[in-house]
Amino acid sequence: MPLLFRSFAHWRPTDLRGDLIAGATLAAIAVPEQMATAGLAGFSPAFGFYAFIVGSVAFAVFGAGRFVSVGADSTIAPIFAGALAAVAATGSPSYVELAATLALMVGAALVAAGIFRLGWVSNLLSVPVTTGFLAGIAVHIAVSQIPLLLGTAAGQGTLLERIAGIAASAGHANVFDVSLGLGVLAIALVCEKTSAQIPGALIGLVLATLIVVLLHLEHRGVATIGPIALASPHFGLAAVAPAALSRLAALAFIVSLIVMMQTAATLEAFAGSNDPPDINRDFIGVGVGSIVSGLIGGFALNASPPRTALVKESGGRSQLSGLLAAAILGALLVAGPGLFAHVPKAALGGVLLFVALRITRVSNMVEVFRQAFAEFLLIVATIAAIVILPIELGVGVGIFLSLAHGVWTTTRAGVIALERVPGTSIWWPPNSASSGETIDGILVLAFQAPLSFLNANDFRREFLTQLERAAKPLTAVILEASNVIEIDFTGAEVLRHLVMTCGASGIPLYIARLESLRAQAALRRFGILQLLGENHSFLSVQDAVDAVLSEPRPR
Repeated sequence: MPLLFRSFAHWRPTDLRGDLIAGATLAAIAVPEQMATAGLAGFSPAFGFYAFIVGSVAFAVFGAGRFVSVGADSTIAPIFAGALAAVAATGSPSYVELAATLALMVGAALVAAGIFRLGWVSNLLSVPVTTGFLAGIAVHIAVSQIPLLLGTAAGQGTLLERIAGIAASAGHANVFDVSLGLGVLAIALVCEKTSAQIPGALIGLVLATLIVVLLHLEHRGVATIGPIALASPHFGLAAVAPAALSRLAALAFIVSLIVMMQTAATLEAFAGSNDPPDINRDFIGVGVGSIVSGLIGGFALNASPPRTALVKESGGRSQLSGLLAAAILGALLVAGPGLFAHVPKAALGGVLLFVALRITRVSNMVEVFRQAFAEFLLIVATIAAIVILPIELGVGVGIFLSLAHGVWTTTRAGVIALERVPGTSIWWPPNSASSGETIDGILVLAFQAPLSFLNANDFRREFLTQLERAAKPLTAVILEASNVIEIDFTGAEVLRHLVMTCGASGIPLYIARLESLRAQAALRRFGILQLLGENHSFLSVQDAVDAVLSEPRPR
């Protein structure tokens, strides 16, 4: 397997046609999206093009996914833009230096995560928290773009203060800006509903620009982006004070985790059928893209699920499609600074509102509300944190809620007594549908979670409670451990204590169905197998029961 250009490993000349079509389609989508996202990040539209070119080339060389598209991303742009704007004026040299340094830190973190195979970190955000996180980000995007649609000045302060400012200035809206922005949004929505391969955002942007030129709307208060500056990006490290680096560390962690989460989700959703996903290699591809972006004075990059889906649906076969799209954007950038001069800012606002609607997963919210109301509250809490608090702190709260929910779930596992399904050798938790069988003198218990410091004390307490409640006399206790996939030091100490407690009471403890190789290794490493004694570990509960019944009993 090649170390570089992994996506080309199975490429054939017959794949060229699909890559050409996908590349042209991707470029049509990327032009308006990258321009708008660059503005959201606090940069000129040209840097959106640079971001896409750098991301596409870096991922083609170092990544593995055949369809993944990397570039400026509206998910992370509001996060770092909002955080950096609190310490430096947006667009100022200090702001650019901080953004570039952040890109280097995020890129280095992703490359390290790929080298040390930390792909599992991407699972730290649960689906409800991720849904709330994206909805909160969508609110930030909408609030930042609505002034563009209204043709009014952008507000300052917290998100809630800016919402109040929008409400106060709504009466002074420019009808032409509103019409152009909503028109682009409507065209994008209709085209997406018709076919994801139709570049609705680009069509809307071109039509809006033509209307501005033909009707001379710039003389009627419609703001345009003006000529794009083509100053060549400088290559080098930004001069950032050590104190600023310490402030950026927490933000870099949050952005890195979100990029890892989105990259992993994108890869899992759109991996090719003949090439299993290599999450760690793709972390390296995205990370190198962010590093190069930082070195040229740009911002952190991310994998894009919608653009990746478009590449696959358009027949793309490799990263050649991304390279072709990058070449098209590069040609457009060089073709003339005035090419995009008359693009109305309201149209770019319409593009980003379309993106905000696309990342708001209403169907997920409804499904979670119907099936798991407690987890729906996680969605609400995450949205509230991101909307009310400073955005980077709100995202941090969302990450904490996800981890806390995972810990809470693990600690909720209890020790239950099993019964045998009549006429079978299956031991199952008791239920109201049918009555199970028990065997005199034998208590079968189960624990349905990893045994760790999070639940070890509860496990010990509930285990001993079950012993006290069991009918006497007891001749054996069998622990069904199919769900005990891990045992840490604290869990092993508790298990050791229970083995000794049972032994002191003349009740031998048996273990059945310990399927996890890690848990088996832990029992050997901590000496628990030796403490249990020979022939006290079985492949099934029934095997353990038969062994207990076959042993001679004292008279």
